[in-house]
Amino acid sequence: MIYDERETRRQHVIEAAKQMMTAARTAPKAKGCDIIEVKLVTEEDITVLADILKSIGEERNRPGMIRDAGNLLSADAVLLIGSHEAAMGLNCAYCGTPTCDSRPAGVPCAMNTIDVGIAIGSACATAADLRLDTRVMYSVGYAALHAGWLPGCNYVIGIPISASSKNPFFDRK
Repeated sequence: MIYDERETRRQHVIEAAKQMMTAARTAPKAKGCDIIEVKLVTEEDITVLADILKSIGEERNRPGMIRDAGNLLSADAVLLIGSHEAAMGLNCAYCGTPTCDSRPAGVPCAMNTIDVGIAIGSACATAADLRLDTRVMYSVGYAALHAGWLPGCNYVIGIPISASSKNPFFDRK
């Protein structure tokens, strides 16, 4: 049997993205509390996500979001990593308040944000090890948040993934 890389590329990216999901899940978390959510978007749902992002960009006059929506269409897969809100009870003051109990509603626990960042780093390191093209995009996560694709999460980050001769997520207009 002879395999043509161009014909197997998309499936390879999806399998590699699943490894990225595992890397995000197993990344260290504050106090060992697992409050992150990880989803993989493929095929026509990438177009749905791009349409949502484009609509938000047009509505809010945000050209960068419109550009990012176009970039999504070059992705073979998109990883979404988000967090549920849960105070860790460390009274670390990283959120800007002296104690967890004094934190106003709507102000996220900084440890939740850090946990998502560590999960993103682990996922992207896995992608780099597998020679995949990625870019961390808040805008993509914002569109997924508006779509309700990670229920209960108060913020989401998106990572489009590609395997091509040139990373389509850099050198953008």
